[in-house]
This record gives sequence, C-alpha cells and structure tokens, in this order.
Amino acid sequence: MKQNKYDDDHFFQAYAEMDRSKEGLEAAGEWHILKEMLPDFNGKHVLDLGCGFGWHSRYAREQGAESVIGVDISERMLNRAKELTNDSGISYLHQAIEDVDFPKESMDVIISSLAIHYIESFSSICEKVNYLLKPGGSFVFSVEHPIFTARKEQDWIYDETGTEPLYWPVDNYQIEGKREAIFLNETVVKYHRTMSTFMNGLI
Repeated sequence: MKQNKYDDDHFFQAYAEMDRSKEGLEAAGEWHILKEMLPDFNGKHVLDLGCGFGWHSRYAREQGAESVIGVDISERMLNRAKELTNDSGISYLHQAIEDVDFPKESMDVIISSLAIHYIESFSSICEKVNYLLKPGGSFVFSVEHPIFTARKEQDWIYDETGTEPLYWPVDNYQIEGKREAIFLNETVVKYHRTMSTFMNGLI
C-alpha cells in the first residue's frame, strides 16, 4: 500500500502547525543526531526520499551538493517545498518512494527522514538504494525506533489515575508487520520491523 495521508486537508494542516514544519531542522528532535551521520555533500548528487517540505534537500545544497532530487508522494508537501525553495539545483518529484526509478549508480548520497516506516518492504528499499548508489556512496536514514512501533498504541502504561506513566511496553516486538497508529489525531499505517531486520536488510 502506498499511503498518502498528507494530501488530506485536515491532516496536512495539523502537520503544518508542528514546530518541525514551521521552524525546520533545528526543531526536529532527531536532527542533531542525524546531522552527525551525514557525509560530505560537496559536489555530490543527492536523492531525498520522502522529502516533505524539503528541509533536508535544502540543507544538502547549503552544504555544497551539486544537485538534489526530493521525492514525495504528497502533492501538498511538494507544493510547500517548492514555496520554500529558491534554488535551481533542487528539483522535486511527485512520486511514491517505492516507484523511484533512476539510472544505476547515479546517486552519491541517499537520505530519508522518518518515511521508511510507512513502507511495507524494507528489503525492496535496500535493493533500490543499492542499485542507485555509486560505489562508496552513502545511505543515511531515520525511522521511528522499533520499541516505539512495536505496539500500535505507541504510549506508556499509566497508573490507575491515567496520568502517571509507569513503564513503556514492548509487546509484540518480534511480530513484524502492519500497525494502525494514531498520529495528529488520525489513523496512519506504519510497518513495525525489528532492529535485526533493519541490520540484515542493510547488510
């Protein structure tokens, strides 16, 4: 299933009000760790999978990337990315990540931020990335942690008052697959996979 919640009017407006949407990378909780993992962009051809508002695409160009292609399934996300971008070195493509098709070994760096847990097959993404990357290229991505995606509730277990968190449950961690979770008061489909699956897919 190729999911596109972001073209829903209500969902998109709620997302647009998040700090990360208004303030960019510095307001994204994971950015300070992800940033340290990124390679040298100077002179590189970069692909941004699930580019959203284009924050990572613009960052790559600011760091010297020769060209950046941002891909997203949401037309609304891409329209906002284009509004925020004034750079002929960045192009945006309206397409699902699963459908991306570029020449073999055409990219130096492929990045993806918080998008891959919406895709059913991680192995197919790894195969695609391997095909597209030049030898020695870099694939850097972030996903929701498997401990977070294990249960569809994605929440603490609380005390009898419902206010004091007692512990974070990790039920069904080994049972991979579809989870219907609540995000921005809407039901979204995510795919839980174990840390081993991530590591083995990359290997």
